Amino acid sequence: MTTIEAEGSGADAGTAPVQAVHGYHHQKDEHLKRLRRIEGQIRGLQRLVDEDVYCIDILTQVSASTKALQSFALQLLEEHLRHCVADAAVKGGEGIDAKVEEATKAIARLLRT
Repeated sequence: MTTIEAEGSGADAGTAPVQAVHGYHHQKDEHLKRLRRIEGQIRGLQRLVDEDVYCIDILTQVSASTKALQSFALQLLEEHLRHCVADAAVKGGEGIDAKVEEATKAIARLLRT
């Protein structure tokens, strides 16, 4: 997790950096639960391979795992747009351009997968 420093803080002001609050913060427990389920799916894939299960059955489970990760990524992206990009828009200035560019690059990465 990254940290941000409040204006006027830091080593010169004698204060510690302030922890950033990310868009997913309020649903962190749900996200961790979801990621643990996905982790279980991946472990299941390992078991299927270890047990020499039929290829098509394994591919079906790979597809389900892939969809679960994509769904998680879209939820995280939505939260980023609602929190980080919206916050930058409210604050105005050049920050909004950077946040939009950052989100656009994330979307491009998701589309490549």
